[in-house]
Amino acid sequence: VRHAQGLHNVDGDKNYKAYLSPEYFDAPVTQLGWQQIENLRKHVHNSGLFKRIDLVIASPLLRTLQTAVGVFGGGDYVDRMDIVPLMVANAGNSGRGAISSLNSPPIIAVELCREHLGVHPCDKRRSISDYQFLFPAVDFSLIESDEDVLWKANVRETNEEVAARGLKFMNWLWTRKEKEIAIVTHRGFLNHTLNAFGNDCHPFVKKEICKHMTGSDSSSTNYPGKIPSALDLPADIAERSHEKEDADTNSVDR
Repeated sequence: VRHAQGLHNVDGDKNYKAYLSPEYFDAPVTQLGWQQIENLRKHVHNSGLFKRIDLVIASPLLRTLQTAVGVFGGGDYVDRMDIVPLMVANAGNSGRGAISSLNSPPIIAVELCREHLGVHPCDKRRSISDYQFLFPAVDFSLIESDEDVLWKANVRETNEEVAARGLKFMNWLWTRKEKEIAIVTHRGFLNHTLNAFGNDCHPFVKKEICKHMTGSDSSSTNYPGKIPSALDLPADIAERSHEKEDADTNSVDR
């Protein structure tokens, strides 16, 4: 999952230099972004995918954490002693109510799946102690440093370094015992990591894996709030979709 629209994306998609602005430090999700989160949340539940998720992994930045708890959290939080909220009310000046951890899969934060590191203030994280206050039920135990020691003000990761970090993340992922894992991360990380895969696949598959994500893309790979044509469709819809694909293939063969 690529995070919902962040405040920095609004200007950054129009003018790339906007990503250099200090005002977008660890940018939160926009109100449109929260609408995208709610749309995806509904799809995840309606398709039955939510019940299959064993674990959620999130990049430790405000916009990815907000997306992760919004999509995979337990809904509105009701104050009770035995349940800790996934997100406190108004986290990141969102104007949103607190989100419950009840019936939610565990959510852990992992540094390896962060966005392109360095130079852009929007990609610099807060201290982990700040995040622990905002997201009490998220597990930050795998992050070693409270302060952000990975982001450098004057050094930007190369694309090759991002891809190498992505491969390291994928190798770590194989060590997890969970089988159905949702990863909430970033456009740049996904683009450069997935670009390193698929060289042994059919060219069409490689092209799909490496498709560049854009804010305006309405394809099924950039989920716009409608049910995408993918394997997580409800069984009856998926069956009809496959039947149509088979019919199309047969007509081509003929």
